[in-house]
Amino acid sequence: MELKLEQQDLFKALEDLDNDAYDELDFGLIKMDRKGNVLAYNKWEAQLAANNQEAVIGKNFFTQIAPCTNNFMVSEKYGLFEGQLDESMDYVFTYRIKPTPVRLRLLAHESSSNQYLAVQLKS
Repeated sequence: MELKLEQQDLFKALEDLDNDAYDELDFGLIKMDRKGNVLAYNKWEAQLAANNQEAVIGKNFFTQIAPCTNNFMVSEKYGLFEGQLDESMDYVFTYRIKPTPVRLRLLAHESSSNQYLAVQLKS
């Protein structure tokens, strides 16, 4: 199954995959619990951010892995959503790497204890 960052049913499609399948995606993916603790971190994202996949599991993405996302534009949207969060935005990652323009998609749903941050390099 080939998934695209902007496809309509991305949250459901991600929920249906096991964590190993995330490495086959052609965009970065961080799967988190509702507190922002990393449950899965795919290869694409690990290469972009120069992080070790295993080392980030269990850490808080917003405060320990990518504090450049700990703001009202990204992390706070997960805490404020009611029902469903599905928002795309242009962003610039700046922590531990040179400023890197990306496209983010923030995904969460009230029926799941998971939330996702999908990342694609801007061309």
